[in-house]
Amino acid sequence: MSRNKTVPTGASVKEFLQSVEPERKSVEAQELDRLFREVTGFQPHMWGPSIIGYGCYRYRYATGREGEFLATGFAPRRARHSIYIMPGYQDYSAILSRLGKHKLGKSCLYVNKLADIDLDVLAELIKAGLRDLNAIWPVQPE
Repeated sequence: MSRNKTVPTGASVKEFLQSVEPERKSVEAQELDRLFREVTGFQPHMWGPSIIGYGCYRYRYATGREGEFLATGFAPRRARHSIYIMPGYQDYSAILSRLGKHKLGKSCLYVNKLADIDLDVLAELIKAGLRDLNAIWPVQPE
């Protein structure tokens, strides 16, 4: 059975945040880190080379596949931030309508710059995602 490619690495979150380029993205990533710490109450951990995760959950699908993944988090990419809210965005249209300028993936929200969104609404979205994920698979601090 295949394993997740994205796993905790033990790398330093602080060092990673300081290395983000360009500098504006580094400053925004540090702001996102503060927000995620405050909202989740979890300490961050690096998942793979560039994702900062807060909390985790263990899953087992009907197919027998099982594993562990970050509960929520983000990756500060050069072009835009990728914000991971599990279990997806299908039920969050009321919150997303108030967020500001963004694009959606399956379980990922893309934001060019933090000035484009309302951070209070993002905090609300993170809380809703964790609540809904915890109803399916219990969320752990890691």
